[in-house]
Amino acid sequence: MNKNKIVITGGLGFIGSNLIDFLIDKKINVINIDKVSYSSNFYNVKNYKNNKLYKFYKININNKSEILKIFKKEKPKCVFNLAAETHVDRSIDNPYPFVLSNINGTFNLLEAFREYKEYNKNIKFVHISTDEVYGDIVKGRSKENDSYKPSSPYAASKASADHLVYSYYKTYKLPLIITNCTNNYGPKQHPEKFIPKMIYNLINNLDLTIYGNGKNSREWLHVKDHCEAIYKVYKKGKIGQTYNIGSYNNINNIKVCHKLIKIKKKFINNNKSKIKFVKDRPGHDNRYALNSNKIKKKLKWKCKISFNKGLEETFFWYLQNYKYFKNLKKKDIKKRLGLSDK
Repeated sequence: MNKNKIVITGGLGFIGSNLIDFLIDKKINVINIDKVSYSSNFYNVKNYKNNKLYKFYKININNKSEILKIFKKEKPKCVFNLAAETHVDRSIDNPYPFVLSNINGTFNLLEAFREYKEYNKNIKFVHISTDEVYGDIVKGRSKENDSYKPSSPYAASKASADHLVYSYYKTYKLPLIITNCTNNYGPKQHPEKFIPKMIYNLINNLDLTIYGNGKNSREWLHVKDHCEAIYKVYKKGKIGQTYNIGSYNNINNIKVCHKLIKIKKKFINNNKSKIKFVKDRPGHDNRYALNSNKIKKKLKWKCKISFNKGLEETFFWYLQNYKYFKNLKKKDIKKRLGLSDK
C-alpha cells in the first residue's frame, strides 16, 4: 500500500485537477476534497474513476469535523489548499460566497489541520494564492514582502486567507507555506475565465468580447509549470515562507486574442469571430506582475512552456475535448457578470 498520500482541496477545478494529473503521474496517492460547485467538473478527473491512486470526497472545507476525519483516516503527508471561489466578476456581483469559501473555508481547514498536526508531526500545508492580492502594479514587479492592496472582493478574500495562514504559522508554529501565482492558463479551465472563454467563442464563431480598451496586462503561466512549482515548494520550500510563481511573460488581452485567432486558422478554416470591446468591470486592475526570483534562486524552479506553444496546445485540447463544455451550464459560460452597481 502506497502511504505517500496528498490531499488536494478543490480538485475538480482547473489547477486542482491538473495537480492531480501531475501527482498521479508520480505514483502518489491523491485524496480529492471538493464541495462540487458550478465550476467543478467531473470531466477533469474522468481518467481516475477506477484508479487505486485516486479517492474523492464530496465535502465543503467549512465542514471542519468531516475534514478532520479524512485527515485521520487518510494520514496525508501534505495538504494543497486550492479550494476557492476565484472569479472576480462573480465577486463583484456577490462577495458573500468568496468570504464564506476563501476566508471561512481556509479558517476551518486550518483548524482541522491544527488539530490533526498533533497526530502527524511530518505533515505540511501549502496554500495556493494569487498575484491579485498585490493589486494594480503600474511599474515593476511585486515581491513577496510587498504590501497587499487588493482591488476586488475576490482578491481581498484571498489576501485575508493569506494573512490567516501566516498567522497560524506564527502563532501555532504550524508547517505552512504560501504561494502566489500569476494568471494560469491551460486545459480544464472554466470558460468564465478569459482564455478558455475566447477559445469557446472562437470554436463557436462568437465575438471575442474584451473589457475596456483591451490593454489590461497579465503575466501568463501554464498550469503544468505551476503544478511543478508548487510541488517543488512542498518538497523543498521553507516553512513559513511565501513564494511568488510567475513567468515574466506579460501580454495584454488584445494580443492574446490575436494569437488565438491565428491559432484557430491552423485547426479551423472559417472564422466569423470578431473582437468586440465591451464595458469594463468596476475596479479592473490594469497590470499584474510578479518578481519570481526567490523560487528561481532558492528552489531552482523556472517555467518551461513557452506562451505560444502552450496557447496552441490549450486551444487544441478544448477542440479535442468539447465534451468538457457539455458538463457546464451555458449560462455559466455565456452570461456577463461583474456589472453590478449595488
